[in-house]
Amino acid sequence: MFSCVKPYEDQNYSALRRDCRRRKVLFEDPLFPATDDSLYYKGTPGPAVRWKRPKWPFAGPSQAWLGRCTENGECPQAWELRVSVLLAQGPGPGRRPPVTLWGQHPLIQHAVSPTSGYEPGGPLVECTGDKGICEDPRLFVDGISSHDLHQGQVGNCWFVAACSSLASRESLWQKVIPDWKEQEWDPEKPNAYAGIFHFHFWRFGEWVDVVIDDRLPTVNNQLIYCHSNSRNEFWCALVEKAYAKLAGCYQALDGGNTADALVDFTGGVSEPIDLTEGDFANDETKRNQLFERMLKVHSRGGLISASIKAVTAADMEARLACGLVKGHAYAVTDVRKVRLGHGLLAFFKSEKLDMIRLRNPWGEREWNGPWSDTSEEWQKVSKSEREKMGVTVQDDGEFWMTFEDVCRYFTDIIKCRVINTSHLSIHKTWEEARLHGAWTLHEDPRQNRGGGCINHKDTFFQNPQYIFEVKKPEDEVLICIQQRPKRSTRREGKGENLAIGFDIYKVEENRQYRMHSLQHKAASSIYINSRSVFLRTDQPEGRYVIIPTTFEPGHTGEFLLRVFTDVPSNCRELRLDEPPHTCWSSLCGYPQLVTQVHVLGAAGLKDSPTGANSYVIIKCEGDKVRSAVQKGTSTPEYNVKGIFYRKKLSQPITVWNHRVLKDEFLGQVHLKADPDNLQALHTLHLRDRNSRQPSNLPGTVAVHILSSTSLMAV
Repeated sequence: MFSCVKPYEDQNYSALRRDCRRRKVLFEDPLFPATDDSLYYKGTPGPAVRWKRPKWPFAGPSQAWLGRCTENGECPQAWELRVSVLLAQGPGPGRRPPVTLWGQHPLIQHAVSPTSGYEPGGPLVECTGDKGICEDPRLFVDGISSHDLHQGQVGNCWFVAACSSLASRESLWQKVIPDWKEQEWDPEKPNAYAGIFHFHFWRFGEWVDVVIDDRLPTVNNQLIYCHSNSRNEFWCALVEKAYAKLAGCYQALDGGNTADALVDFTGGVSEPIDLTEGDFANDETKRNQLFERMLKVHSRGGLISASIKAVTAADMEARLACGLVKGHAYAVTDVRKVRLGHGLLAFFKSEKLDMIRLRNPWGEREWNGPWSDTSEEWQKVSKSEREKMGVTVQDDGEFWMTFEDVCRYFTDIIKCRVINTSHLSIHKTWEEARLHGAWTLHEDPRQNRGGGCINHKDTFFQNPQYIFEVKKPEDEVLICIQQRPKRSTRREGKGENLAIGFDIYKVEENRQYRMHSLQHKAASSIYINSRSVFLRTDQPEGRYVIIPTTFEPGHTGEFLLRVFTDVPSNCRELRLDEPPHTCWSSLCGYPQLVTQVHVLGAAGLKDSPTGANSYVIIKCEGDKVRSAVQKGTSTPEYNVKGIFYRKKLSQPITVWNHRVLKDEFLGQVHLKADPDNLQALHTLHLRDRNSRQPSNLPGTVAVHILSSTSLMAV
C-alpha cells in the first residue's frame, strides 16, 4: 500500500533531510513557516506565540550578540542579520571564537523580537540563547498510548479523540508515523538530527507523505495545542502539525469532524450512526445488533468515536450532571462483553454485559454513573477480569459504560471500518471500486454535470452517473462519496464543504447508457455539508445506478466514489446518453425506438408436484435479459427489466422451467411495443412457438412497457 505514497507538495523527505545534514542546518519548512499565517486563517493572534524547537540543537548554554541590520524589513523576524554566536565551553573565560552566520539560522531566530530594543543600525544588544522546550526530547516516552494526548487551546477534541483511537492500534499508527525508529531523537548522534519529520495521511484516494519541521507554537515555553502527558514526548504535537499543514493552518482544525480524521489515519470508510433517531436506547434488538457490529469493527482493527450533540452555542462543552461533556468527541478505546461473577460460578453461569471503554481527550472529567471508576458495580466483576480490562481508579479521562447507557446518553457514534481487501485474510474481504469524478458546469445540458439533487427534476439527470452490479442473490454494499478537502488559508479564507449526497436506482439488467427518467429508488443517503457521506445497504441481485450530487445545482467540485461489495461489482461511469453513431450505422441502421420492458411476474404456469422453477427471458434484436430462477411456485414474481434500442417493432418474451438436465419451454409472448400505444401494463397469455397458428399454453405474464422515439426518454 505504502509503496505508492505521494510526496505532499512535491517535498521529498529523504532528499530534504540529506540536504540539511550536508549543510549542517536544521530544516525550516517554506510551505508551513513559523508565522501567524500557519496559526490562523482569520482574526488576530491571541497571546504572543513563539515557535520553538523541542531542543536547543547544541550542547551547553549559549549567548548571541546581534550585529547591525544589513537590510531593513518591516517584521523584526524577517530582518537579515549578521550574528556572532559564542558557544560556552563551560565556566570560566574560555570561549570559542565568534562564528559569523547570515540569515534566519536556527541558532538566532529567537534573538529578535518586537520588545528586544533592537533597531536597525542601533547599538549591539546581548540576548540569552534559547534552549528549546526541553532537554531530552523523544518521539515516544515508554511507548505510545491513548493516555498520551491532551487537547490544547484549539477546539480540536475531534482530532485528539481520533489520535487516541489511533494510539491503541499499533498496525495503524505505524502507517501514520513511518520509520518511527529512524525519526526518533538519538542522543548518541546529535549531529544526525536535521529537525525534519514526515507523516502519512490518506487523502482523497491516495496516501500522501507530509513533511514538517520541528518548530512548534508555544506560550511561556508550553505547547499551546495538542501535547502529551510527558513534557518531552512530541509524537502527538508533530502529527497535529502535519495535519494542520494539510488543513492550511492550526485554526482550520477548530470544530472539525472526527470521521474525517479517522479516515485520514486509516484509508477506511466512516459510518455515522444517529443513536437518537434510531432509538437504540429503547430498542433492545437494534441495540444488540449495533453492539455486535461495533464489536466486529473494533476486533478487526477499526476505529470508533462517540459524541453528544450540542444543539446551541451554550451547549458546547457544557458538562452534564453525569460527568459527560456536550459537543465533545470521545475516543472508544475498547469494546467487549464483560463476564460477571466470581470464580467457577462466573465461568459456568456465563452472564456477560455489553460494555464500552471511552476516553475524554482532556485527560480528565469522566462519567460518574454506573460502572464509573469507583462505582460499586465493579464488585460484580472478578479481580482477574478487572485487571484484564485495565480498570483504574484515576481521573485520567478514561472510563467504562454499559452499551445501554452509551445509547442513552450519547447521540452519535462514528465507526471507521478498515476495509480488508486482502484475499489471504481469514476475515471477510471486500472488493473495492474507486472512481474520481467532478461536478462541472456547461451550457450544453448534455455536457453539464452539476444538476443538484432530486428536488431539481429538470437538471437532476445531468449529474454524473455510475453503474454497478450486485451479483449475489443479496449482498451488503458500502458506498462512500468524498469531496476533495479544502484548505483554510488567510488568503482564501475557510474552506467550506458543499452539501452533498447520492441516490441509488435499480435499473434494467442490460443498461449501458445514462438514465433520463426516474426508476425504482433502491436507497438514498443523507445530504450534508461534510467531507464524506456514507451508506450501508443490503440489495438484491441486479444492476444499479448511483447519482452523486450537490444539494443545489450550479456548484462545482471534485469527488471520490468508493463502492465495496462481496464480489467485483464492475462499477464504472456512464458517459453516453444514447448509442453512438458509427461508420456501420449507415449500413446496418441506427435505432429508431427505445423500449423498456418490465416483466412483473406470471400466474397459472404449468405446474408440477413441487411447483415450477421458472425464469423469464426477454429478447430483442440479438440482445437478451434473463431473470433469476423463481423456485417452487406457479405464480412467480420476476421483477426483471430490460432496455432495448430497436430497429424493429416486435420482440418475444419467453418463459422457461429450470431443470437439472434440460430447461423446459413454458410459453412465450410477442410484443410490438408501439410508442403510440398508451396502455403501459399488459397481461398476456403464453403461446407456443408455432409461427403459423400459435395456441395458448397455461399461464399469463404481466408486463409493463414504455416505448419512445426519443432515445433519451428512459
